[in-house]
Amino acid sequence: MAQKTKTTHKIKIKKGDLVKVIAGNAKGVQGKVLEVLVDANRAVVEGANKVKKHTKPSAANPNGGIIEKEAAIHISNIALVDPKTGKPTRVGRRVNADGKIVRYAKKSGEEIK
Repeated sequence: MAQKTKTTHKIKIKKGDLVKVIAGNAKGVQGKVLEVLVDANRAVVEGANKVKKHTKPSAANPNGGIIEKEAAIHISNIALVDPKTGKPTRVGRRVNADGKIVRYAKKSGEEIK
């Protein structure tokens, strides 16, 4: 049987970016990207999509118990926050004056650091 090929897209969100959740249970939450899971097209956002995890006692957590942590959100459900306006925006890529490919906010045209 032939295997399905997974189409991969260029993920325009990086670790450390300020993003806003635009869909799902955590809609409206703004936070920093802690991790990007490229293979799963997902990202972990600080303060968004909190889940409770039951843990056994271990060396790191001697009491065990229930801890709250952020779970991954699909990339399509988050939007980068425009550095100029502070509103969610799409991200584009273009070549700057130095010949480097840079990301920019589509709303304001502002370059993203």
